[in-house]
Amino acid sequence: MPRTAALKPEDVPADCKLTLDAFTRAIGFTPNMMATFAQSPIAFNAWAALLGSLSKALDVKTRDSIGLAVSEVNGCNYCLNVHSFTAEHRGKLPADEIILARKGHAIEPKRDAAVQFARRVIESRGKVSKADLKAVRDAGHTDANVMEIIALVAMYSLTNFFNNVFDPEKDFPVVPPAGSL
Repeated sequence: MPRTAALKPEDVPADCKLTLDAFTRAIGFTPNMMATFAQSPIAFNAWAALLGSLSKALDVKTRDSIGLAVSEVNGCNYCLNVHSFTAEHRGKLPADEIILARKGHAIEPKRDAAVQFARRVIESRGKVSKADLKAVRDAGHTDANVMEIIALVAMYSLTNFFNNVFDPEKDFPVVPPAGSL
């Protein structure tokens, strides 16, 4: 049950309105997470700017896979629902690859290394081993790519923590819990 209310369109602060309206147009509706997050123009706009910048990092399959892996580790059902739905419906990841990403892996070796590294970053709170860093580099990722993976982990963790704290009403199809994968 939600721990705070999603804002109605007429209650959205002016400082969030343009950004939230842009998301609504792009998605086709206003997700409850965003309507809730918009209560804080500072936090919402900071997240939106980070999301916009990181939409240029790596490739979409890798970003989606990292989002799924991080959300699984953080136990964020809302984000798992969103990432699973959007990855599959944009035609970027088939269902079997979504499940694999939730488990911290990917079919393609370079993407697999990125997803495994992202999972190690979140599980170790950034205290990865030299071997972890070597593995992602050996797979072909530059240090700039590694920094982008870390930034994606942080961005996805932000929304995971937000949704775990405030538990907005689910408005995307529900995916099975991790234990049933």
